[in-house]
Amino acid sequence: METDRAFWLAWSQIPGIGPVILQRLLAQFGSLSAAWVASGEQLQMVSGIGGRTLTTILSQRQAIHPEQFLAEHQHQNFWVPSDREYPRLLLEIGDPPPVLYYYGQVSVAENQGATPTVAIVGTRDPSEYAKRWTRKIAYALAKNGFTVVSGMAEGIDTQAHIGCIEAGGRTVAVLGTGVDTPYPQRNQKLHQRIAEQGLVVSEYPAGTQPHRSHFPKRNRIIAALSRATLVMEAPSKSGALITAYQANEYGRDVYVLPNSLDNIRAVGCLGLLQRGAQAILGIGNLLNMLGAMPTLEVEKGIETAPAQAALASPALTPVQESLVVALKELVQGTGEVGIPFDLIVEKMHIPTGELSSTLLQLELLGVVVQHPGMRYSLG
Repeated sequence: METDRAFWLAWSQIPGIGPVILQRLLAQFGSLSAAWVASGEQLQMVSGIGGRTLTTILSQRQAIHPEQFLAEHQHQNFWVPSDREYPRLLLEIGDPPPVLYYYGQVSVAENQGATPTVAIVGTRDPSEYAKRWTRKIAYALAKNGFTVVSGMAEGIDTQAHIGCIEAGGRTVAVLGTGVDTPYPQRNQKLHQRIAEQGLVVSEYPAGTQPHRSHFPKRNRIIAALSRATLVMEAPSKSGALITAYQANEYGRDVYVLPNSLDNIRAVGCLGLLQRGAQAILGIGNLLNMLGAMPTLEVEKGIETAPAQAALASPALTPVQESLVVALKELVQGTGEVGIPFDLIVEKMHIPTGELSSTLLQLELLGVVVQHPGMRYSLG
């Protein structure tokens, strides 16, 4: 196993050798250690290795000693595709990162696909509507046992991570820098909170600074790590759309927050709807759709946390339970689909501030749905 790790790491250091060529080398030679000692003629039989790349490989092989390089690299936490802990969903794509660095709290069950993961992405300059709904949805997902994946960029990404953290849930940030290099810098505190409550990952080694070419590449990791991708708000040219297109390529579901035709920030989302993405019609609706995702088979001994189990009976406080009972009685007694707020106040006999807070908590959990005119029903 250590030998495998050494050669995955060594090959990843050679300029011009990316994830796709690494997969071709593995298929051609059976192992990367065998590829490392292959002749120049044998290497040129691999598609993508031309004269210039071959010259680079031959010179770099003289300078890199894989086992020694691995020993020098052990101060960084990382996985390679041959590791048992390497995220299983990444192995389903054609160009998995040859080295995935990480910082924070590792969940083997999550990496094995036992915990449902959902990506939330969108514009760096969102409307208040999109920010509010991103935070609400991330909060509800976390409360219902999902891990929220995003890119820690400004805007939608930041709101997604914050909503998840506020709910006490787990979140994963995929960076286009080294895992020790928060970007943007103003998210330094958020970076630390994510590491304390979840995980930060990157295919770039520690100390790597931001570069414009890194971010489109990291979007494929966000899409691949997630069973579904939610696009909250995105203009016609947006990195979030790249993530959505890649999610489609990987056979993942894509969901979109509906928005106004007048909102230029949402034009890309409307285009996704036209291409077959599903509309998010409320928290309860979204949780039901996500709960219908097939459960992945996992290795024996891995503790599972399927979405269906979390959705079945979210833990409610006594006040929340009383409110649910009151809503049921009001629906049965009035025949109304949405119960007016004033009528709920009369029924519950608690301060309006406490009632509003409890209704919001239940809405975030997907138990209650709010309708126009401050009317409420059970989700």
